[in-house]
Amino acid sequence: MIGRLNHVAIVVPDIAAAAANYRESLGAKVSEPIAIPHQGVTVVFIELPNTKIELLQPLGDNSPVAKFLENNPSGGIHHISLEVDEIFAARDKLKASGKRVLGDGDPKTGAHGTPVLFLHPKDFHGTLVEIEEVAKN
Repeated sequence: MIGRLNHVAIVVPDIAAAAANYRESLGAKVSEPIAIPHQGVTVVFIELPNTKIELLQPLGDNSPVAKFLENNPSGGIHHISLEVDEIFAARDKLKASGKRVLGDGDPKTGAHGTPVLFLHPKDFHGTLVEIEEVAKN
């Protein structure tokens, strides 16, 4: 069921400064910021040879990551994203095994334009896990 690590998401207080840090300090390939109003975030992707880092900055006070940043003013790792081939099958298998899917259980469109669901951190040792459906190669 589980595929590769798609990305690690880090909430930051200043996305421009964080992007510049990765670009200038590490020589990383960094995307332009993308505002995603329906998710309440601005996002930047840092491309790595084997995965991505996703920088997130709250877009407004009602952003789902605003509280995280309030509790962690310097920012920090917010979630990990794991790829799955078929999100509904993955969701059903996870729920059948007692894992909690956050929200209404229906996939939402993620920052990559693909279906995503989040799994309760208490079911994964304190880590918020996102599952993301990806096209089969």
